[in-house]
Amino acid sequence: MTDVTQHKTETKEFRGQWIDFIYNLQDKICKALEAVDGKAKFIEDEWQRAEGKGGGGLTRVIQNSNVFEKGGVNTSVVYGRITDKLLQVLKLPFTGGIKGGSWFAAGISSVIHPFNPFVPTVHFNYRMFELYDKDGMLADRWFGGGTDLTPYYLFEEDAIHFHSTFKQTCDTVDEKLYPLFKHNCDEYFVNTHRNNERRGIGGIFYDHKRADEHQDAGFWFNLAQGCGNGFINAYIPIAEKRKNIPFTEAHKHWQEIRRGRYVEFNLIHDRGTLFGLKTGGRTESILMSLPATVRFEYNYQPAKDSEEDKLLQVCLHPKDWV
Repeated sequence: MTDVTQHKTETKEFRGQWIDFIYNLQDKICKALEAVDGKAKFIEDEWQRAEGKGGGGLTRVIQNSNVFEKGGVNTSVVYGRITDKLLQVLKLPFTGGIKGGSWFAAGISSVIHPFNPFVPTVHFNYRMFELYDKDGMLADRWFGGGTDLTPYYLFEEDAIHFHSTFKQTCDTVDEKLYPLFKHNCDEYFVNTHRNNERRGIGGIFYDHKRADEHQDAGFWFNLAQGCGNGFINAYIPIAEKRKNIPFTEAHKHWQEIRRGRYVEFNLIHDRGTLFGLKTGGRTESILMSLPATVRFEYNYQPAKDSEEDKLLQVCLHPKDWV
């Protein structure tokens, strides 16, 4: 076997392992969420990209159920030719050697919007992107991902549990990662147009992680596996604990106000949403992340020192939970 053939074979095998990982994780998380709900099942929508574009995905959606008003767990495996437009969207530091080549991207993403305002919204995303030169040789590969929590009412023990779970996961790989990724998350999910108001209490976030002399591609693959599987331990106990708390129309009103902030972030700032829309992604799957009902009220301010204000203050001033 020549070096070129071996390189291509190893790339193909690595890609296949990543695809298996995201599909298996999708199955596990959907089953865990269905068990919490106790009523509805995810509906499945398999789709292919439009003619001339490669790949497709598997969208799974749950809505109008016992616990979840709207949620999705999506996987996508897509590929195509490298274009000038793609390079502009990616804002790569170089273009030499990959013009005329191809790209590949595969990932899993999820947003879960519960019905009960005392159950937080949760989001996660884990992805791998590869670029190949015109001869089909791997030219670049990077990983990104993260998980964050968006409560409407603050239970500090839930915040501690959520962050502790991902700290423990990161620590098994490298104890330096959690503080860095926690800071990245606090600085990413921000509505800068609203006085730097965070959309929630954060979690972990990382992007453009490449193999180097310290960490190979397997390192970042293992991290994604740990964090992806850690979602169940981080979120499911919180949903189980809060799903039956009685709530009023006033609680629901506040939830929809905060959901408005969620929509603002996703449509104005989120790189994943913007990348998908600018590169011809499937609109229905991309906008699955938006909640079913929201409110946009002019200059709405919660009463000072109320439970709603308590949540807002944490969004304005992120804190360390562990």
